[in-house]
Amino acid sequence: MRLRVGARTDSGRVRDMNEDVYIARADQGLFVVCDGMGGAPAGEIASQIAAETIVEHLYAADRGAEGRAPNACGVLPQTSRLADAMRRSNEFIYLQAQHDPEQAEMGTTAVGAWIMQRIASVAHVGDSRAYLWYDNHLERLTRDHALGEPQHVLVRALGREPEVAVDVSEVPLKAGDYLLLCSDGLTRMLPDRAVADAIGQLREPQRICDYLIDAANRRGGDDNITVVVVEVMGNWWQRIATSWKRRPGGGHDAAAHPEV
Repeated sequence: MRLRVGARTDSGRVRDMNEDVYIARADQGLFVVCDGMGGAPAGEIASQIAAETIVEHLYAADRGAEGRAPNACGVLPQTSRLADAMRRSNEFIYLQAQHDPEQAEMGTTAVGAWIMQRIASVAHVGDSRAYLWYDNHLERLTRDHALGEPQHVLVRALGREPEVAVDVSEVPLKAGDYLLLCSDGLTRMLPDRAVADAIGQLREPQRICDYLIDAANRRGGDDNITVVVVEVMGNWWQRIATSWKRRPGGGHDAAAHPEV
């Protein structure tokens, strides 16, 4: 399965520092967006630790050893490993914060997607989001761990507590699908409808990223903004006829597994 990827991060129009970090490795099917805690000490350090730790943990073992059978938690092995990687990053951030008063209470959100054998394993903590766009429909794959307006308060993040629960889901992919990962600097500025329209009209991943970030800045750019867009490519015959159909009304053929 071929992937075409676009990615961009921007500090926005209000903040001097960009505390967002992203990883986009199309050859490995791995994509991560982390958003350091705004206003908290060393948020940019927390997001960097999270992104690097997730990648290092996933590739510490032989990827070829992954299997297709669900494990005891009911998820595929790669999904479990992605959740484990986020928990490991939580431990590293928390321990570092305990030993350095200048980094006390630092934290970050994280959302990651690991694509393997036409399945996207998605894991997240916080309010950075993952979306699936297919057949002119945009489906949110994550649920924010935050209290709503007027005050937007995170209730779960990496690095704030010794342990953290990670929400995961598994999504089948086909040619023509798009995965989008982003920080809340995008979603607090633009409604989902605007995101869906941009994907449907532009189609090229980097153009989508550039357009969405520019649009968020035009609406105020109150926070750092990061967008990663992954297009699932296929041959012409795969786009015309596929061997399976999604269930009506949703992109999930595999159930979500909160707090694995």
